[in-house]
Amino acid sequence: MAENYIEVRNLKKYFSTKVGLLHAVDDVSFSIEAGKTLGIVGESGCGKTTLGRCAIRLVEPTSGEVLFSGKNILKMGRRDLNKARKDMQIVFQDPFSSLNPRRTVFDTISAPLKHHHILPAGSSKADLERKVLELMETVGLAERLINTYPHELDGGRRQRIGIARALAVEPKFIVCDEPVSALDVSIQAQILNLLKDLQRKRGLTFIFITHDLAVVNYFSNDIIVMYLGQAVEKAPSKELFKNPLHPYTKALLSAVLVPKAGANKERIQLRGELSSPINPKDECRFAKRCNYYCDECNKGTPPLVEVAPNHFVACHCVTQ
Repeated sequence: MAENYIEVRNLKKYFSTKVGLLHAVDDVSFSIEAGKTLGIVGESGCGKTTLGRCAIRLVEPTSGEVLFSGKNILKMGRRDLNKARKDMQIVFQDPFSSLNPRRTVFDTISAPLKHHHILPAGSSKADLERKVLELMETVGLAERLINTYPHELDGGRRQRIGIARALAVEPKFIVCDEPVSALDVSIQAQILNLLKDLQRKRGLTFIFITHDLAVVNYFSNDIIVMYLGQAVEKAPSKELFKNPLHPYTKALLSAVLVPKAGANKERIQLRGELSSPINPKDECRFAKRCNYYCDECNKGTPPLVEVAPNHFVACHCVTQ
């Protein structure tokens, strides 16, 4: 078996509010093999971004474990965590707000090189510029853009800057937080192909967060479907699309457009109200919107159960 490079165990993140605890991430576990991609999908507010940020400790989890090459990063002190940051990076969703408007392309990409002392001691500014230009070439940015500012560039080029900044420290693991959702469709394809190419050449391990199932199917080896902070289904990408089991997954897949003239696909409409993620009851959180609702749905939160090899689902109706 391949090595589990990233392993998350029983991760929880609760936010305190005036009316109680908001369960943003609630007891989620997964592992990712080195060089593979885990896709995390779900509608807005399901906790997928919080989960990705907790996985690299940009957000401090409430409890759980995050094992990175066998070491629990949640127990690391500041010095050890700073060293581990070289191997863990993130590409943010909004390619404009994630860049400092007062920094040029050179300033942005060179900052992590300086902070982590990537270049050998005694390197000159010319050496630093050569490294920045090398990174720009890697992500497809023209050399002439080295002294431009973010507002002078389009969304695709700004996202390439974010990717180059993440690659600067030669990481092994990158969290991609909806990296193409703010881009035009043609630019999305370019960025996805760039990430695929970088993964193949550098052996990168990814968490790929998105609400677009067509994108996650193209990019991911395994997929987790999240709903109100919980993982409700987990399976290899091909298996999930071929045999979805959870009612929520089925509804999500029914909304994916089929690129075929005359294709007639029945859309599953979800009705009812969303359960509150604040002080949630010990019951299925999807029950009020589920077309397969039964009395068992109110008898405790359904556990994630393996119903087929590497295919896990949290649904009383499926696992009984």
